[in-house]
Amino acid sequence: MSERTGVLSIVATPIGNLDDMTYRAVEVLKGASVVACEDTRHTRKLLNHFGISVATVSLHEHNEASRTAELVARLEVGESVALVSDAG
Repeated sequence: MSERTGVLSIVATPIGNLDDMTYRAVEVLKGASVVACEDTRHTRKLLNHFGISVATVSLHEHNEASRTAELVARLEVGESVALVSDAG
């Protein structure tokens, strides 16, 4: 049995104009199993702008410990996780 290792990608997002998003960042988000972000509402606007349908989970100071464990578990089974900043 071969081990699968997931990929964690850190994706910077535009501060203002959504069209400033890089092509590579959009491709990473399209290929992610899940997107972790501080504010899912803010990130959903970005994903919708680019027609990306992917699950989002919140990751912020109030759930950091439990959510990090969940994301590590997803990586351990081979999923890809994209971590985005809300602006910048």
